[in-house]
Parts: sequence; structure tokens; C-alpha cells
Amino acid sequence: MDRARPEDWYRVRPLEDGVTFIDEPFIKEFYRCNMFHVRGRDRDMLLDSGMGVVSLSEHVPLVTQRKMIAVASHTHFDHIGCHHEFETRAVHPAEAEIMANPTPYATLADPYVTDDIFYRLPPEPYTSEGYRIPPAPATQLLEDGDLVDLGDRQFEVIHTPGHSPGGIALWEAATGIFIAGDIVYDGPLVEDTYHSDADDYRRSMERIYDLPVKIVHGGHFESYDGARHREIIRDWLAQKDRA
Repeated sequence: MDRARPEDWYRVRPLEDGVTFIDEPFIKEFYRCNMFHVRGRDRDMLLDSGMGVVSLSEHVPLVTQRKMIAVASHTHFDHIGCHHEFETRAVHPAEAEIMANPTPYATLADPYVTDDIFYRLPPEPYTSEGYRIPPAPATQLLEDGDLVDLGDRQFEVIHTPGHSPGGIALWEAATGIFIAGDIVYDGPLVEDTYHSDADDYRRSMERIYDLPVKIVHGGHFESYDGARHREIIRDWLAQKDRA
């Protein structure tokens, strides 16, 4: 398989309301994390940092231009690979130990990371067999109801366990922006990891159903509007009721 050049590894696309979408297009869509950079008055925020096979801070200048907090929606391999590159790092307490000690098992790198998840391999010297995430101990813990304050905008932390115990989403009521992590997105949801919990997943979905969202930025696949948000959750709940 061909290897990508490091300067081609990331894709950056400005969205509305000071949000910028970042992803890794040579990773297949199911495994490809969506990263979201949010511009604030006093500091910026980055939610999730990708797989970490190419330096995010070196190749995406946007994330180094201003003071910033790097938030982890949860600690699976595709979401925290570059967190160690940032001085201020935040995660829910339930997954702080994983971010500090991100073993292949704990982060799901084992069994998911193989050459088959790529369209093109990362630059040398990457090997899937040798893939490891550097430790990135949290400098801040985020509990349910906390605010991530950027000065002129505030994102409320919503604890959304189910996919993983420390999953969080971020809600900005002023704009209707919901950055969902992996609890909900417009694609096949993952509910069977070693630390997933079916009852927690249902409670999280029921909790976020009625949020008056304008736009949902999920951890994977494309963003969508409030009507689609409720449709996805309604269909998911109906499927569970039929099971």
C-alpha cells in the first residue's frame, strides 16, 4: 500500500460559527475521527485529536496559533492520538487513567488498528504493529454540568456514558451547536466495546433527544441538523424497544 505524505495527512474545512472541521482522509470513514476546532475570544478549543500518526500541531497551524484547551470526548485511539502535543488537556474523570496510560487494549487500538483501516498508510516509520499513543495526563477533569469557557462562548459538558464510561458531549445553547463525540452520529453506532454499557447508552440517548440543537457535529461521518438528530435517536430507541 502506498504511503501518504505528512503534509497531505490532514484535511481542514471551515464551518459556521467559528468552528473548523479537521479529519484524516486516508483513514477509512468508519475509523476516521472528526476533530472540531472552535475559535473563542480568550482561548480556542479542540475537541479530539485524531489517531496521532502524523503531528497535528506541526501540520495544522490553526491549532497552535492561540491559547487552547484540547478536550477528549473519550479515550479511544482515534480520538486522543495527538493530545500529548497540547499543554492543556481535559477529559472526564472516568477515563483520565486511560489518557494517562493509553494502552492498546484500553484505547481499542487492539484489535482495530491494522493496515486495513487505511486507504493510504501514514508516512514512515509508521507500522500498525508498532502503533502506540503517547501518554497525555489530563491537566483538567470535566464533569457533567461543567463549562468550557472560551471567553465569549461557553460549552456545557454533558456526560454521555454508553459508548464508553467517560464519554462527553459539548453543548453551546447560544448557537445550538452540539458536539456529540461518539454517543450519536449519522452512521453505525458502536455499542459493544469492552467498556460499553447498554443501560447507560439508552439513558444518554434519552437525555440528549430533546436538546434544541441547530447542528450536530458527531465524532464520525457528516454533521446534520436537529430534525435528523431526533430521527436518529428516535429510530435507535424504537429498535431497542423491538429487540
